[in-house]
Amino acid sequence: MRVAIPAVLALADGTIFHGTAFGAPSLRPVVGEVVFNTSMYGYQEILTDPSYAGQIMCFTYPHIGNVGCNDEDVESNRVYVESVIVREVSKISSNFRSRRSLAEYLRNAGVTAISGIDTRALTTHLRTYGAQMGAVAAGDRVNTFDLVELAREAGSMEGKDYVAAVSCKKSYVWNELPWTLSQGGGRTVSFDSLLTCPHVVAVDCGIKRHILRLLVAVGFRVTVVPATYSAEQIKALEPDAVFLSNGPGDPATLSYVVNSAKALLGTLPIFGICLGHQILGQAVGGKTYKLKFGHRGGNHPVKDYATGRVEITVQNHGFAVDESSVPKGVRVSHVNLNDGTVEGLEIPELRAFSVQYHPEASPGPHDSRYLFERFYQNVLSGRS
Repeated sequence: MRVAIPAVLALADGTIFHGTAFGAPSLRPVVGEVVFNTSMYGYQEILTDPSYAGQIMCFTYPHIGNVGCNDEDVESNRVYVESVIVREVSKISSNFRSRRSLAEYLRNAGVTAISGIDTRALTTHLRTYGAQMGAVAAGDRVNTFDLVELAREAGSMEGKDYVAAVSCKKSYVWNELPWTLSQGGGRTVSFDSLLTCPHVVAVDCGIKRHILRLLVAVGFRVTVVPATYSAEQIKALEPDAVFLSNGPGDPATLSYVVNSAKALLGTLPIFGICLGHQILGQAVGGKTYKLKFGHRGGNHPVKDYATGRVEITVQNHGFAVDESSVPKGVRVSHVNLNDGTVEGLEIPELRAFSVQYHPEASPGPHDSRYLFERFYQNVLSGRS
């Protein structure tokens, strides 16, 4: 029987939360921006999303880990969150696809987590005072004063570029399809059959694998390139379109990606998701700003101005495009019904559009997956 190890979360404003450690042993304090996610499911996809680099994840749903973890529901090759906070970690994993418990999964990933935290109180605090830096440590002799100082010294997520750390180092081709209940995962399309497909270059700012799977599923041949690729390097690959991916950190620090996107505007169809939306917003002359506590969860209502339809969306972002900075000729296409923030941009004459939310929505909801088909048809309509 394992002996319970006490753990502490200290926020930069001096607030302290006590709990019990699980996952990997804590060798040193961990620092990151403390944020919360309201999703009731999909914790493995959340933990492996590169967009969460530099952040400590608090799940608002009280019981996490009940379906265990597997080798297929991952969005990257590693866990990217700095630490995990839950009200209660499940001691039992019940799912036919489960290969290990959440505690074992985090232990293998080297990530220290905390259970027993009053996540409702923590979430209310973050909503009231804003997302902020925090520090996590485990053991019998944690100095809470030093832990608060560590969190304060970390500053803010503003001004931090995490894309350089999470982007791929060299280009690669992707040919894997989405997982299905009847056929499982790991299915691929032969490279030969993709040769006649429209070629999209995906700029990797921290891209999720399910985005790539859905691009292949609608009919694209996909090449993934580092975020540092210039417009000239992208054009040299002879693409039919460009995709700007999700990713972590402050979009205002990404001039090297914004400049490439600006140079490509009007020459190729462009589609951006999440951080890619913020990059496109800056490429057309807009500005971004930090939200008080961000949008993270699987239940955010977004209205499409063109159709009047309201979609339930998956979101994960701490920054947004400032609507007042959007220039004439750029249409705000979607709006968040919770707080009125910009959720989509469209520049029809340049064949470019973007959404702030995640239409790939792995594991769900799937209200917005049609956007991948829209992108595909947009490319076909202008392909010579």
